[in-house]
Amino acid sequence: METDPVVQLVDVVAVLDRFPALAGATLTVQRGEIVLLRGPNGAGKTTLLRLCAGLLPPTRGSAIVLGLDLSVHRQAVRSRVGLLGHSNGLYTDLTVSENVSFWGATVGASSDEIAAALDRMGLAARLSGVPVRKLSAGQRRRTALACLIARRAELWLLDEPHAGLDVAGRDELDTVLRAARAAGATMIVASHELDRAGALATRMVDVAGGQVRSAT
Repeated sequence: METDPVVQLVDVVAVLDRFPALAGATLTVQRGEIVLLRGPNGAGKTTLLRLCAGLLPPTRGSAIVLGLDLSVHRQAVRSRVGLLGHSNGLYTDLTVSENVSFWGATVGASSDEIAAALDRMGLAARLSGVPVRKLSAGQRRRTALACLIARRAELWLLDEPHAGLDVAGRDELDTVLRAARAAGATMIVASHELDRAGALATRMVDVAGGQVRSAT
């Protein structure tokens, strides 16, 4: 059985526009955890997620994700993680189903898996053929989540995942996250909705000034 941490950051510095957005962050995340990042805007939560997704290089320190060194293997990490950020990462000229099919194809997802992902987020009926540019903010969020489900990511990195969703959508997202964890996924979630996200989390971590200050 694999026991190595999914994420192991030690004194990591990451620089954005010459500013150390991460300033010596240390964090270990074990397989199957749902870790909630707490902290004010500008604390470094989004930067930490982008680093773990392989989108930013560590300037200093050690950063290992899924057993891969981010100083060397960021491209390989990207194929095994799923990042849901504020922009959703959708192609607005493609339909809902085309977006989900595109992202599913990157991991060889079958047509049945694509259909299941659409159905899970309530997109299989009237919305599947609608171009993303015509969707509401909540519908776009559902589409981005369906893409994440179809990608079968080992590590889910979620930045304010409940944003834009109505109550029913938020409840469905919580069900999806619990099911993904039960299936073996690990998650790091940045959220200001501490009551809802905290109910999902197995552990909470405080982030401030680009550092992990404490954990509970």
